[in-house]
Amino acid sequence: MSINFPSAKTARTFVVDLAERVVATFVVALGGVFVAAEAADMFTVSFWEGAATAGIAAAGSLLKGLLARLSGNPDSASVAPRV
Repeated sequence: MSINFPSAKTARTFVVDLAERVVATFVVALGGVFVAAEAADMFTVSFWEGAATAGIAAAGSLLKGLLARLSGNPDSASVAPRV
């Protein structure tokens, strides 16, 4: 299996796509931590605990996007062939 290294233009497209997905995952996961918590427990989650939870989700999104580069369109962080 060989890995094709992209040109600067292709790499920029991929990085922008991947960064957008990672940031979106972080924001949604952070919101989910506070929304999904029970009413009594919602205020016991510290900012850093919530940020760490969202960071784990964002790291998973980053890993998925990097692995997606090996299959599908190398210009996208998606495994869908037409993205």
